[in-house]
Amino acid sequence: MVDARVRRASHLLDPADERVVAFWAERRLCTLTTVDGAGRPHVVPVGATLDAEARLVRVIASRGSLKVRRIVAGGPDGAPVAICQVDGRRWTTVEGSASVASFAAEVAEAERRYALRYREPRPNPERVVVLIRVERLLGNL
Repeated sequence: MVDARVRRASHLLDPADERVVAFWAERRLCTLTTVDGAGRPHVVPVGATLDAEARLVRVIASRGSLKVRRIVAGGPDGAPVAICQVDGRRWTTVEGSASVASFAAEVAEAERRYALRYREPRPNPERVVVLIRVERLLGNL
């Protein structure tokens, strides 16, 4: 019988792995999970982009959304999150610490990357970007 820790370790991936980069270039929705102070998860569908070189996932969002409010409530060190995408047996989950940026350059870069993967985002004057630092990437590709 294989130890569960060994099985988990076999799912560890490098964000720069060409299979990961290719999977994250496909047009797929993701789910973003945030957690409130009582430990309750909140899972929402999002469009996300992976910057493998910077070890960063970007999600565009509205400033007043619950996901953004929960991340901001995490304080200056960010909030723990998970973001996952699935296609049949293929899947990846990024675990990391998220923060929110509203600087025009950061938002523009997130919009540019979103447009490459999905489509041009609609105008939104309340737009911010959720920045997720990749601490661990799991998957089966």
